[in-house]
Amino acid sequence: MTSSDATIATFTGADGLQLVADEWNRPSAADNGDPARPSVLMLHGGGQNRWSWKKTGQVLASRGLHVVALDSRGHGDSDRSPDARYSIDALSADAERVLDQIGRPTVLIGASMGGLTGIQAARDAGPHKVTRLVLVDVVPRYEKDGSARIRDFMFSHVHGFDSLDDAADAVAAYLPHRTRPQNPEGLKKNLRHRNGRWYWHWDPAFLTAPHDDPFLRVEQLEQAAVELTIPILLIRGKLSDVVSEEAVADFLNKVPGAEFVELTGAGHTAAGDDNDAFSDAVVSFVLRP
Repeated sequence: MTSSDATIATFTGADGLQLVADEWNRPSAADNGDPARPSVLMLHGGGQNRWSWKKTGQVLASRGLHVVALDSRGHGDSDRSPDARYSIDALSADAERVLDQIGRPTVLIGASMGGLTGIQAARDAGPHKVTRLVLVDVVPRYEKDGSARIRDFMFSHVHGFDSLDDAADAVAAYLPHRTRPQNPEGLKKNLRHRNGRWYWHWDPAFLTAPHDDPFLRVEQLEQAAVELTIPILLIRGKLSDVVSEEAVADFLNKVPGAEFVELTGAGHTAAGDDNDAFSDAVVSFVLRP
């Protein structure tokens, strides 16, 4: 399948914000939902957008699943919050609104920020709405140094780039385990050109506005995870500096029903670092009876 097989969909989030998504295999109005063929809602990490899920979305859609890859508020083509509300609570409220509009049993897949959002949304929505949860390189007790490196990268380029090549060089320095693409045109999915410069397509207020720090919510997010009764899959990139081996062991001890997969050649951006292995793990988990 190709990206053209996806259609652009819009959903209404909390606060009346319009949220944009790529959608594959939209179900008919007569489809009441087969628990064995759930919908899939994919939530990206901070500073990313729905394009992060393109390949995995295509793979899941090729298996006949209804798939929604969402631009979170303030990211991609979704509305920016006029009062800079980008807390986990606000993101979770958006996800719950989207789940209501999907109206079918749904698997949540969340990377980093999207994973923390998924934990809370799955707990609050309940198992009749969220049937499974995939956490992509995130647990409530993630590493402060790794998180700080992400924020430093985002802050250091908030004023944009002179060219796509400059942006590609910055990404290559940030992700040294990835091969730098010779053609930087693919970055146009994550950048917008205005006033002669290229800017990341997310609201700078996402970094600068006061909002709750997930580090201050560790216990609440852990408790939400413990309360989940649905199957959970944790996927870690072995090269990650955001989720440590100790943090994985701690999470699996507290949520003993969770499954774990480690991708050897991947870092924090696991889905993009080794998409074939990532997609295989996700498809196996989502389609398991």
